[in-house]
Amino acid sequence: MSVLRTKPVEQSIRDTEEPEHRLRKALSAIDLTVFGVGVVIGTGIFVLTGVAAKTTAGPAVALSFVVAGIACALAALCYAEFASTVPVAGSAYTFSYATLGELVAWIIGWDLILEFIIGASVVAVGWSQYLGVFLETLDLELPTAIASSEDGVINLPAILVVLILTAVLVAGIKLSSRVNEVVVGIKVAVVLFVIVAGAFFIDRDNYSPFVPPSEPAADTSGLHATLVEAVFGQAPANFGVSGIFAAAALVFFAFIGFDVVATTAEETKRPQRDLPRGIIGSLLICTTLYVAVSLVVVGMQKYTDLDEAAPLAAAFRAVDKPFFANLITVGALAGLTTVMMILMLGQSRVAFAMSRDGLLPRPLSRVHPRFGTPYRITVIVGVVVAILAGVIPLAELAELVNIGTLFAFVLVSIGVAVLRRTRPDLPRSFRLPLMPLIPILSLLACLVLMFFLTVETWLRFLAWMLLGLIVYFLYSRRLNVDARENDWSGTSPPG
Repeated sequence: MSVLRTKPVEQSIRDTEEPEHRLRKALSAIDLTVFGVGVVIGTGIFVLTGVAAKTTAGPAVALSFVVAGIACALAALCYAEFASTVPVAGSAYTFSYATLGELVAWIIGWDLILEFIIGASVVAVGWSQYLGVFLETLDLELPTAIASSEDGVINLPAILVVLILTAVLVAGIKLSSRVNEVVVGIKVAVVLFVIVAGAFFIDRDNYSPFVPPSEPAADTSGLHATLVEAVFGQAPANFGVSGIFAAAALVFFAFIGFDVVATTAEETKRPQRDLPRGIIGSLLICTTLYVAVSLVVVGMQKYTDLDEAAPLAAAFRAVDKPFFANLITVGALAGLTTVMMILMLGQSRVAFAMSRDGLLPRPLSRVHPRFGTPYRITVIVGVVVAILAGVIPLAELAELVNIGTLFAFVLVSIGVAVLRRTRPDLPRSFRLPLMPLIPILSLLACLVLMFFLTVETWLRFLAWMLLGLIVYFLYSRRLNVDARENDWSGTSPPG
């Protein structure tokens, strides 16, 4: 069996009709857009705005969000054509299997674990920290042993919230969507409140200089240098034009998750029409909100004085509005809740697709007879996320989420051009404009952002990929009974 054999699109679509693996179709374009907004607006808007502005870009952090948003928009267009052409669960994994072959599909499926499971675990830890801040405003405090702190033994709040969200995901995609809509409504209302209320406290002097002059960064050498610095010998610097791009690589984390919309393809009523709308619509909404919030927060407080842990809340405390700061904390809790839930949803759907294809044990892809969800996979994902968030320090692994997502975008950008050439006959309700220019620009934009990540992050990523190859050749390739039983020769349609 060739490791580069592709899975025909027709075969993927037929697999969705198998009774024991059939997901329930219940989502509309609005549901998908809200899912996208729900997963994107979270840590980025409530935390990374302050970090990027204070340490790297200054008031020009708004431009960093634009740069990261453009990179994501280019990738989103590629995802939109793929999702409308191959409306099957699995997102980048499924797209890669149809265009680049089984080995690449496995690699991207393994890679998405970084984005979804580790990402959800990191967000769960952040949620627990915000819960602690919120309880302090009520004069309550959790025992140190079960709180999110360096002296804690187990992060009980993070574990509990993950398990509750797992139960919601098992109970059905429509229930998950309704819970998501309510919570997203709360956090978007808070974000809009920040923009409107904060505008009254803007001091124009805080915008000067908008692009602070470049200055030498703290000595970052060896593993802590960015790949650009290590390869080209460029001296590390903050601010200036290079600072805008370095900050873009950092705030890219704020956009992670819009691709989760594509993992719900099989649960969408009219995927060919609604998936492109959900993917592109959610990204446009989030980029607009990010730019507006970043302009407000650096206008309210000098970028050098921003709080890196909770910049929005601290900015309102600086103008003597503590009630507004507490309201933002509630919005942050709501925001992180939906991010966790949708990242776990995305991971369960990718693992579901891999299991149905035989690269993971096929019994895991069984769908619940009542709820119509892949309940076994969902429970496993929830337990793993709960364990990671509850007992393992994850701060140093967060950048792996960025590089893993960018790598997925790179393969999708390549794959959409490949499928357009190899299968021009497939119906496409959304066709990528300016082919192949858009995929090429998407590829280049993602590579540029990857080069601004540290050498240490690259080495960890390569080590994770090497482990994935070992698992594939020693286990998953032999397990892939489904591929052996079906004749998927080349990229031609099955006969």
